[in-house]
Amino acid sequence: MGVQSKPAPIGPWGKATAGAAGAVLANALVYPLDLVKTKLQVQVKPSDTEKVAGEEPHYKGTWDAISHIAGVDGFAGLYAGMSGSLIGVASTNFAYFYWYSVVRTLYIKYNKTSGNPSTVVELSLGAFAGALAQLFTIPVAVITTRQQTQKKEDRKGLIETAREVIEGEDGVCGLWRGLKASLVLVVNPAITYGAYERLKGIVFPGKTSLKPWEAFLLGAMSKSLATIATQPLIVAKVGLQSRPPPQRQGKPFKSFIEVMQFIIENEGPLSLFKGMGPQILKGLLVQGILMMTKERVELLFILFVRYIRTARSRHAARGAALATATKAMAPLTVK
Repeated sequence: MGVQSKPAPIGPWGKATAGAAGAVLANALVYPLDLVKTKLQVQVKPSDTEKVAGEEPHYKGTWDAISHIAGVDGFAGLYAGMSGSLIGVASTNFAYFYWYSVVRTLYIKYNKTSGNPSTVVELSLGAFAGALAQLFTIPVAVITTRQQTQKKEDRKGLIETAREVIEGEDGVCGLWRGLKASLVLVVNPAITYGAYERLKGIVFPGKTSLKPWEAFLLGAMSKSLATIATQPLIVAKVGLQSRPPPQRQGKPFKSFIEVMQFIIENEGPLSLFKGMGPQILKGLLVQGILMMTKERVELLFILFVRYIRTARSRHAARGAALATATKAMAPLTVK
């Protein structure tokens, strides 16, 4: 997380709100890329029989997917499932930034250190916060993935899709499909925000408040490193949360290892990195915009808190002055 070297006086709720606001804005701007990368990651190269049967088209790349979706479903098709996605983004990032701020503050307090935590500690704190956030927010991610991979004629709303998941063979537990993969993937934001902190100290030493372009640059660099390192797990998680491919004949995957084995057997090991183009592009834009926005929102919170404190101080001073003046006039009133 983009934590400043000195804790800002806005507390975990302020940091969480700033992070969630930045994430929602960033993801809303690049949502078509999120939709496309999900479709690319769940598709399996069809056989000639499946092509004749009229299965989902096999996209050749990012632009092919965008042009085909827009041609078949219209411009609105590029934003299918966005409402659920933004709810998930807001809740996940709010929970992550909140818990990260809490555990980082507690660590610094109980270790009685004034310096920044080491890289290993920073990554561990990020992973712990990410795990807590996933436990509460993964159902929205499951529903969103289902919505993004539905055909136009089968597309349902948020509640209907949730009901469909619950009515599956896993029951209510189906809303937590891919939880193990998600818990493993907490290393992604951990790497992202740990790298952000380290790069911030290296590229812009001594700075506590970054300019928008500086925050964007660091956010993009850190997210790229994290995405490349964790792409196979990202692909496996999407496979777990979406409907099983036709080759599975409706049989859902049981683990992300099973998804990875299926992909390697049917498409080769390089397919574990499918969709990485839009994944990295989306990550670059989202993380850059998120951190840029978050820095600005945090600054607004700080200024707002200072304004409230100053107003309270002035009000207290006026009250004290009025009380003093009243006491001074009391003897005159008695006479």
